[in-house]
Amino acid sequence: MASVPFELRGKSVYVAGHRGMAGSAIVRRLVREDVNLVTVDRREVDLC
Repeated sequence: MASVPFELRGKSVYVAGHRGMAGSAIVRRLVREDVNLVTVDRREVDLC
């Protein structure tokens, strides 16, 4: 694999839109890393 521009290992990563096409792909990729993955359903949070 190519070198990573920055290290995510051990960090918390929030993914907005984790149920959409792009968001779910990002979540699938991050699951393979050693990160604290944070997702919240749209009914539980207002990002406005």
